[in-house]
Amino acid sequence: MTDVLTQPRPIRLKGRSFLALALTPELPFEDWLVRLDDLAARSAGFFLRRPVVLDVEGLDIDRPQLRGLVEQLGARNVRVMGIEGARASLLGPDMPPAMSDGRPAGDIEAPAGEPAEAAETAGPAESAVASEPAAAAKAAPSMIVTRPVRSGQSIFFPKGDVTIIGSVASGAEIVAGGSIHVYGPLRGRAMAGTMGNASARIFCRKLEAELIAIDGFYKTADDMEPDLRGKPVQAWLEGETIKAATLG
Repeated sequence: MTDVLTQPRPIRLKGRSFLALALTPELPFEDWLVRLDDLAARSAGFFLRRPVVLDVEGLDIDRPQLRGLVEQLGARNVRVMGIEGARASLLGPDMPPAMSDGRPAGDIEAPAGEPAEAAETAGPAESAVASEPAAAAKAAPSMIVTRPVRSGQSIFFPKGDVTIIGSVASGAEIVAGGSIHVYGPLRGRAMAGTMGNASARIFCRKLEAELIAIDGFYKTADDMEPDLRGKPVQAWLEGETIKAATLG
């Protein structure tokens, strides 16, 4: 009996995929950090509770420079969970671990049997990650959310378009691999074309967004044309510039 009680239980190891934001800093870091501060100042909470991978592929830097950058980001409450593209000589036990072979967010799978529409029910400060089961991947290229997206909610659908039947509150976030359609006021953040789709667009019935982004290029509220605020708008990407115009 004693042998049974004292026999150690095996440790269970499970593989998981998590959605992280990849930051690609540019030299000189001082100038890049100024731009990062500007983004954070104009989009409050952008990095809050968001895991970050630092991609330094191709940068000619040494270990003190990389350590200094990680420390500067930490001082800004940007949590670096790993570093991608760094030579082994740049890393050490006091640095985030090396990461490689990052996979697109589309590889993250929703719980079995969960319909894509259920993603909008996540509670405050939670993220909903939706992707189709492998068997249905080709049958569901888009996601429809039939309720307003509340502050603190995040809708992730990296394989296609997202349509919101309602409003997107300030502090909420929509991330789509394709285009984003909001049939109501867009007050939060909308990021379309996140899987490298430069032809993606953002449509909304009333533009009051904190931030819009297409294929990694973004505009904050301060950058948007004042005459577009509160109006039905579509936004698209031309080169590296986001363009916007009223609908109709």
